[in-house]
Amino acid sequence: MNSENAKADSRRDRETGTLGKLVALLDVVALADGPMRFTDILSLADQPRGTLHRQLSHLVEEGLLEIDRDGRYLIGLRLLTLASRSWARNEFRAVAEPHLHRLQEETSETVHLGILRGAEVIYLDKVEGRQSVRMYSQIGNASPAYCTGVGKAALSALGDPELAARIAALEFRRYTEHTLRNAAELLSDISEIRARGYAFDLEEHESGICCVAAPIRSDDGHMLAGVSVTGPAYRVTPQKLQAWAPLTVAAADSIMMDMRNRMGPKR
Repeated sequence: MNSENAKADSRRDRETGTLGKLVALLDVVALADGPMRFTDILSLADQPRGTLHRQLSHLVEEGLLEIDRDGRYLIGLRLLTLASRSWARNEFRAVAEPHLHRLQEETSETVHLGILRGAEVIYLDKVEGRQSVRMYSQIGNASPAYCTGVGKAALSALGDPELAARIAALEFRRYTEHTLRNAAELLSDISEIRARGYAFDLEEHESGICCVAAPIRSDDGHMLAGVSVTGPAYRVTPQKLQAWAPLTVAAADSIMMDMRNRMGPKR
């Protein structure tokens, strides 16, 4: 019996050690400023080359990491989805919820709450409009930040060095004929967003879908998010989006104020 217990303890120790090493690798990639090459990870990880390669391959197979076309490692969508599920249940979502519903009542259109993660925005909440229309967005889904209103609004709240680093890591894909094509176009758009305080998505990610969005940021700058009002282009005209911009900015400001009051340091 003692022998069996000893074997079980030994097995648990090995499994815990392996799990700890895998989590450490995820931390290395997740906390990096951009995608990492194998040699970059090797220089930071206390692992033999062969062991590290096997562990990274396993994480890629499980969808926790991905490899881009240049052979660099970055966080996988499965991990982002798991993280977003956690965020969807956290206090930030609870703080934002009444403001999202109020904004939906004021506009009658669909309202989104999303948080910036790397070069993507993860949707944390969605309040359907009275006249719902089929859209890609779902709670937990990830969308490119450079061609979504919520994503661009959140990007606009970054400091210039961090913004430049994230844009440098982007791969610009044309989702529609209106999608921004390169870094220069994105930087120009973000400059305008910063000047007016809100962003537009004019059929840039989905044909026939437009939105206006405003940034949400934590006081320490570690959390960047956005709130948007979204609808079909045939109903949501540029004039309507412009009229809803002050309401969207006010909702974002109210969320930030409640965050300070309810999620700030306790005294």
